[in-house]
Formats: sequence, C-alpha cells, structure tokens
Amino acid sequence: MKDTLAFLREEGVSADLIAGVEAFRNTYSMKEKYRDRIPVPSYRYYGKDVWERALAALLSGRNLLLSGPKATGKNVLCENLAAAFAMPVWNVSFHINMDATYLIGTDTFDGEKVTFRPGPIYLCAKEGGFGVLDEINMAKNESLAVLHSALDFRRAIDVPGYDLIRVKPETRFIGTMNYGYAGTRELNEALSSRFAVLSMPEIGSADLERLIMNSFPTMNTKICGQFVKLFEELLLKTQKAEISDRALDLRGLLDAFSLIEQGLTAGQALEMCIVNKTFDAYERTLITDVVRSRIPAEMGRGEVFGN
Repeated sequence: MKDTLAFLREEGVSADLIAGVEAFRNTYSMKEKYRDRIPVPSYRYYGKDVWERALAALLSGRNLLLSGPKATGKNVLCENLAAAFAMPVWNVSFHINMDATYLIGTDTFDGEKVTFRPGPIYLCAKEGGFGVLDEINMAKNESLAVLHSALDFRRAIDVPGYDLIRVKPETRFIGTMNYGYAGTRELNEALSSRFAVLSMPEIGSADLERLIMNSFPTMNTKICGQFVKLFEELLLKTQKAEISDRALDLRGLLDAFSLIEQGLTAGQALEMCIVNKTFDAYERTLITDVVRSRIPAEMGRGEVFGN
C-alpha cells in the first residue's frame, strides 16, 4: 500500500495540511523500539473533508474526538491518522471495569523487587505518540479523572508516589464514541471540552466502491456495485428501525470478500460475516431476504473476482 501522504495527495487534501504533517514527521522522531507500533493500515479512509478537519485539529495541538454511528470508519481513520503522522499508537478500549491503575500503571513484583509497570496513558504521554481511546463514553469516573489530567491544556499527569509526568508535545489523544451501545453514557462537559469533536458521516456509495476496489482490485466492478447497493439497503433498513445495526458491519462486508477469495460462496460468506451478526431468528430472516435479493447465494470466487 502506498504511503499515506501520497494517498492524501491523490485525494486532493490541502497541500498546506500535508506540508504540516511532513514538518511534524521531521520534527518528532520515534525511538526504534516503538516503530512497530506505527500502524500500516489495512484499509484507507475515504473522505477529503473529514481528513482535512482531522489533520487541522491534530496539527493545531488539539485532541480529537470521533463521534458517529456504527460503520462510519472511526477506527479506520484513527489508524490512518497515526500512519500519516508516523506516530506509534497505544490503544485503550474502555469498559466499565477499567480503572486508573490500568491507564497509568501499577507496582508489580518482577521476582526480585517491586517495580512500576507503566500503563498505556503513561507511556503515550511520556514517550510521545497517539493514544486511541476507543468507546471513551464507557469510561467510569475513576478513569475519567486520569483522562482529565492527560487531556488538559497543562499537559501533565500527577502520578501519586511518582514524579509529575509532562505530556510530550507530539502526544495526541484520539477518542471514539458510539451512542447506543450497552454501558455508554453522555460525556461530561469537562471531558468533551478537552477535544475537538468531529461528527463522522456515513460512507457514501462512491467512496465505499473505491474502498472495496482498492482493497480487492481484482473484483468484478459490476459485482462490486451490487455489494455497495446491498450495504445501502441494510443502512436504509437500519435507519427505518426495520432491523438493528448489528448487520450494518462494514468490516464484516470486507471480511466476507476475503472468505469468498478462499473459496466460499457469497451466500456462505455473507451469512458468516453479516447475517449471523444478529442472534434473533426473525431478524436473521429479514437480513437474509435483503442479501439474497441482491446477491445470489451460489455466486462463487470466479464470478466475484473475475473482470
């Protein structure tokens, strides 16, 4: 896959913003031991306006919050942004049992002595890099106290019993959130004010087709169009509340193509990666009807990947 900056130039992203990213890369270099944390994106994020807003926020020193429904590419954009800036990533997936010791670190016995084992927020702040805070609206109060310090304009974290940690100038935090999942809640004002918030749009049909063809360049273009229409129909039924959003899984659709490449029929692959994502029998029947009305179940690798 081509370098992310080359991709951004092809997408027509502002030359000034790309120059800013290049200057960032030249200013901040990573330790060799963290280079394997710099992501190599499996998929590109398509959307010039979103790219420009996100790059401008990060270049200005702001932390970024990506808010939007399922299948809008929040995590894909996070990965692509880190690749663009050539920054290592520390991922934190929030859940209701996560506490401050996981984020900052804790004392541990290494067999000889008690030492401090740093957590992902500590390492991201101290070493420099991008901290991806996935489903940040699931964070409980103890975790929020750590985030308030890390994201504050003073850029310092006071770890009890240890030195004050100064957040390095190249460190950025990118949060993602999706309302409606179990355990999520509204972000408090103190936390949301520490982010520039980007509302993620649903992927358009043209961008989805480009994403699929870029990821699977041997796919039959007409068949690709049928899969795009299938995704649009699932999206429409989700918006009308005729089905839940479990089947609206862009990652699942791309996974289905990989299974078809391995020899499964389109029906088998879509059943595993789309239909069976819901566990309600009636809803599975509805989704199956949508899939079969657009994609023949017996369609095989030769038809999908033959131009």
